Amino acid sequence: MIRVVIADDHAVVRRGLSQIIDETQGMQVVAEAKDGGEAIDRVRDTDLDVLVLDLNMPGRSGFDALNHLQAERPELPVLVLSMHAEDQYAVRVLRAGASGYLSKESAPDELIRAIRRVAGGNRYVSPAVAELLLTHLDGDTDTPLHERLSDREFQVMKMLAEGSSVKEIGASLSLSVKTVSTYRSRILEKMNMKSNADLTHYALKNDLIY
Repeated sequence: MIRVVIADDHAVVRRGLSQIIDETQGMQVVAEAKDGGEAIDRVRDTDLDVLVLDLNMPGRSGFDALNHLQAERPELPVLVLSMHAEDQYAVRVLRAGASGYLSKESAPDELIRAIRRVAGGNRYVSPAVAELLLTHLDGDTDTPLHERLSDREFQVMKMLAEGSSVKEIGASLSLSVKTVSTYRSRILEKMNMKSNADLTHYALKNDLIY
C-alpha cells in the first residue's frame, strides 16, 4: 500500500485528489495539510510513502516546506503538483530536491503514474519537463531571467511582485528587514531591473503570479 499525504490550501482540490488516489488499488490518502507548516507536521507524525505538495499556499509555502523537508527527510519522495505550467517551476523544484513535478491540468492517470514512480524511488518527469532539463544542461542562452535567482531570491521576488512590502516579507519568512532589502537589491541586479513595478510586470508576463 502506497500511503500518500496531500498538501494543498484548497479543500476542493484535496477532496478531488483524495478521491482519485483512494479509488486506486494499492494507494491510500493517510493525511491532509492546508499549508507548508501543516505538511511538515504531517510528515513528522504520519507514516507515509509520498507527499503530494502544492507550491502556492498561505503562510509557509510549498517551497519552504520542500527546502525544510530536504534537510529533515531527504529520502522522502515529494511530488509537486502545481497550477503553474511546467516551464515556470519544474526545473527549480527538481533542483530543490523534489522527486517529480506535475501541472494540476494533468490527467488523473498521469498523477497515479507519477505517485507510483516516485514511491518506487525514481523521479517522474513529463516529456515537456525532460526537454526543459536538457535545455538547461545545454546552457541555453534563452533561459528566463528568474532562473538566475536562488530559491530564496525567487521566493522574495514573487512576494515583491505580488505587492508585499519588505517588512511583510520579513515577517512571513522570519527574516530581518535588512536581509530582505539585501535580497531585493540582488534580485533587481540579477534581473537588470530598477523597481518592484518592473518585477510585477515581468512576473505577470511570465505567469509567475496571477
